[in-house]
Parts: sequence; structure tokens; C-alpha cells
Amino acid sequence: MKPYSNLPNRRQILKGLGASAFLLSTTSLTQPALAQDQSEFAFDYDSFSARMQELAKAPFTPVTAALPEAFQQLDYDAYRKIQYRADAGKWADDNAGYRLQAFHLGWLYAEPVKVFEVQAGKARPVDFSASDFQYYDTAVAEAAQSQDFPGVAGFRVNYPLNRPEAYDELVSFLGASYFRSLGRDNIYGLSARGLVLNSWVDLPEEFPRFSEFYVEKPQPGGPLTVYAALDSQSVTGAYRFVITPASDAAQETTMDVRARLYFRADVKELGVAPLTSMFLYAEANRGGFDDYRPQVHDSNGLLVEREGGEVMWRALNNGPTLGNSYFWENNPQAFGLYQRGRDFQSYQDAGAHYERRPSLRVEPQGQWGQGMVRLIEIPAKLEADDNIVAFWIPAEPALAGQSREYAYRLIWGNLDPDPNAPTAYVAETRAGVGGVSGVENAASLRKFVVDFKGGELDTFSPGTPIDVLATIGSGGVMRNSVLSRVDANGVWRLVMDVETDGVAPLELKAYLVGLGKKLTETWLYQWRPLA
Repeated sequence: MKPYSNLPNRRQILKGLGASAFLLSTTSLTQPALAQDQSEFAFDYDSFSARMQELAKAPFTPVTAALPEAFQQLDYDAYRKIQYRADAGKWADDNAGYRLQAFHLGWLYAEPVKVFEVQAGKARPVDFSASDFQYYDTAVAEAAQSQDFPGVAGFRVNYPLNRPEAYDELVSFLGASYFRSLGRDNIYGLSARGLVLNSWVDLPEEFPRFSEFYVEKPQPGGPLTVYAALDSQSVTGAYRFVITPASDAAQETTMDVRARLYFRADVKELGVAPLTSMFLYAEANRGGFDDYRPQVHDSNGLLVEREGGEVMWRALNNGPTLGNSYFWENNPQAFGLYQRGRDFQSYQDAGAHYERRPSLRVEPQGQWGQGMVRLIEIPAKLEADDNIVAFWIPAEPALAGQSREYAYRLIWGNLDPDPNAPTAYVAETRAGVGGVSGVENAASLRKFVVDFKGGELDTFSPGTPIDVLATIGSGGVMRNSVLSRVDANGVWRLVMDVETDGVAPLELKAYLVGLGKKLTETWLYQWRPLA
């Protein structure tokens, strides 16, 4: 193992670049008022929430943070040469099953966070120092030892997720309000965030920041509970995360999240339970990428389970222009960004192993009422760019002086389709030039190919009567469609030739019905013409 191989790599760290770049280009965010010099103080979620509510009544006051010059000059490679020492992990000698470690300040992460341990209703600061880190650069090591330690940028918790003898990273909080976790046999891919404010609207996006963390010392075999203070120009918040690691009984890691929000100012667009991922290309848009790998993505679809039980699969796209899709819902059962395809052959990347990236599902708790799931697809040329964002927008706008509370469960893991489910799922989406092979076809004709697999479809013979229900948005006309069973792999393949006007984005929708019922998920796709 390389000496600093368990640090975030370039792909992982860049997940927080949007927020981190914002923080570096402005002053730091206010840290909630607290007697932080006390060695011990009472702590519980309700009093913590009350403090954040009180803070929202005061104007937001940015403060600057003094970072030693040695850490200001770190570049990406130098930052990776600072590693938290495994033997310095908090709780390592307590048989708790968890080990708390920290991320060093520097490079993109210039703002320190406060970390406290909570035990028996009392909070105590967690003391980190330069001696907790291994510096593989002599000059940085000498600088770290010669001055006061400025604090840490975030933290992670390790846990024997896959093997009893190995402590794998279970969850990490680093950069703005970004965090991420893993199920069994996963490697890091997509991230979650505490909140999204005004993302890709006609106002600058605001990046709330987790400035304080309170981590309950866990009991052996029990869950891990983390509290986080959110702060920004428009909102404060008190978050609670109850994290249950994957196990022999459940391959997924779950987080029960409660967010209490207090608004300083009106918010044009509030994004709740936001998810951030990467989709570069797959079978529907490979043409623009000269790459030996068949597919490159952390997620390839947005899944939405509607109040009435309908499951919609919106295949992701990386088009030449910004993509925006809004899905109106009333009390959705779930939504999430999924990675479908657990076969190495689909990716052929022996380093990145995209087949092991987790899916992430959001299950609202209680009645969320009316609103929209918004999907943003940002044009990207590199797999280091997180270009996919999905979140819930409540119908009622958030106004200054108001408070909101949201509860939801996050499920991290493979989340593969249930083989015993009666409804078939979308296995693949393909696209290309429309028309007949071997002849020159009109450039305005596009072919869309959808493979359905599983459910009762797997038991149907090729002659079973199945109807296709497909709609094409304005700007397109269906010229031909064919449904057939592919004997080579058992999927039912829907092929559609669509005439486009070449100007407007095209919204496509299709599903299969037969024997008096719906047989498949609802497939959705947004095709965008060249700019």
C-alpha cells in the first residue's frame, strides 16, 4: 500500500470543489456562538436546535481564519502527502467498533471546523494535533511542528464494514455541507449535501457550511450519531444523522437524517436532501468521447417512486447544454441517484471500478406535501467533474423568519433491482443515428433503444401481446417503434426512431403494458441537440 493511499484522491476531493472554491474566494462562514473554550458543557438536540434558531435572528457575519503559510501553499499532491495516523484514531482503544479520524487543513480546505465528542449528555472538544498526522513532506512537517495547530477541515469515521479485521472508511464530512458514505464492497462515488440554495438559477448559488460537529461516542454494535451545525447568509440549521453501518444482515448503510432549518432571508429555491454525482458517458452518448472504456459514470439514472407506487427511471445524460428536469410530486415515496450495472465488463476500468460505486436513495419520512424533484445535468468533459445534482424543492417558498423541519432516510449501497419484483426495470438506454443501417439517414432522425429486464417480462414468450405506451414531447415525432425479445440476453428491447426539429430539447417517455397491467418502470429521457 502506498503511504498515503487512503487519503481522498483527485476524483474524490473534487466532489467539493464548487463549494470549496466559493469558500476560498470569500471570507469564511460564521461559527455559531458557543462557549467553545469550556472543557465540558451540556448538549442535546433540542437545545442545540434552539441555539441555531437564535443564531438565525442575528445578521450573518463572515469572519476570516488565519491559516499558517505552510498550509496555504499546499497543492493537490502536497495535500495528499498528509495522512492521519491510524494509531491516533479516537476510540481505537475503547472497543467501540468505530474510529474517528480527521482531515488536515490546507489546499482547498482553508476553513476549520469544530469537532466535539458527546457522552452522557455532555460535550467535550476533540483535541487534534500535528502529532496525529504523518507528514510525508519534510518542509511541511517542520512547519507543522513549529507553530500552533490551526484545527481540522473535517472528519471521517472508520468501521469494519467488509471484514472484521479491517477498518474501512464508513462516512466522511469534508467541504461545505458535503458528506458521503458506503455500503458493503462499495468504493466512493456520489456525495450528499446538507442543503442546496439557488443552484443554477439567476442568482449566485449559496453554499451553506457545516461548521461544528457533535459526535456521540458509540456503543459496541450500536449506530453512530452525528450532529452538525449548518450556517450561511440565508439559513442556519441543526442536523442529526443516525448512521447504521452495513452488516451481514443488510448490505446497505443507512442514515436517518433530521434537519431543522431557520431562515435569515428569503430563499428563491430551496433544495432539500441534495445528491451530487458524475455522469460522463454511457451507451446513449459515447460518440463524443475517444475512450477505451464503454461507460464512465458514478450514477446512470435518477429513480423516483411516486406516491401512488409508479416507479420512474430517468436515464442520465451529459449533453452539450445545461439540462434541467422537474418532476412534480405529492408526497413522493423515494428518489435517488442509482448506479445500475455491476458487471466489470460494462466499464473495463480496473482502477476506478465504477461497477462498485454506491447508489443513494432518499426516503422522505412523514408528509412532505407538494413539490418537485429537480435534476440538473451540467455539461462535462472530464470524469473529475461532478455534473449531476438532484434534490427536492418544496412547493412553498422559504421566507425570512420561517422554520422548516425535514426527516428522511438515506440508503447507501448497490440497491440493485429486486429479482422477485413483478415489475421489469430499465436495464440500459442507448441512442444513435436513426433510420436503417447501411444507408445514409437524415441527421434529424434519432434512434432511442431501451432494454427492459426482470419482473413478469422474463416469463413471457416472444409472442406474448405487449403494448408500448410512448410519448414524445413537442419538437419531435415518432416515426417508427419496434418491441422484441432479444434471445441473446433475455431483455425486451424497445427501438424508437424519432424525428427531431434539432432546436429544442426533447422529452421522451415509454413503458410497457400487457395482460391488463403495467409491466415495467416508466422510462424517461431528455435529449438535447448540439448547441
